[in-house]
Amino acid sequence: MAQKARITLTGTDAKKIAEVCNQIKKIAERTGIKMGGPIPLPTKRLVVPIRKSPDGEGTETWDRWEMRIHKRLIELDAQERALRQLMRVQVPDGVNIEIVLKS
Repeated sequence: MAQKARITLTGTDAKKIAEVCNQIKKIAERTGIKMGGPIPLPTKRLVVPIRKSPDGEGTETWDRWEMRIHKRLIELDAQERALRQLMRVQVPDGVNIEIVLKS
């Protein structure tokens, strides 16, 4: 059985993640390897409620700050030529890429 590369992309900006996914798709098409994905994984919402008045007096009003973390999962056949090109992909700030080889 051939080895597979599982690529996980995480970040706060979905557009930047989509750009990296498109770059990976182009590499897969050029090298002629099979690609599965990108599969959107559930988005994490980090919500922080903060009280507006600092002293506790007045009306009880709250600000709710939120940060969303988007994830995408891509599976590729692990060929050396394709993986070398993957290492050269320009990853923008705020996007984390994790590559795991599975047998």
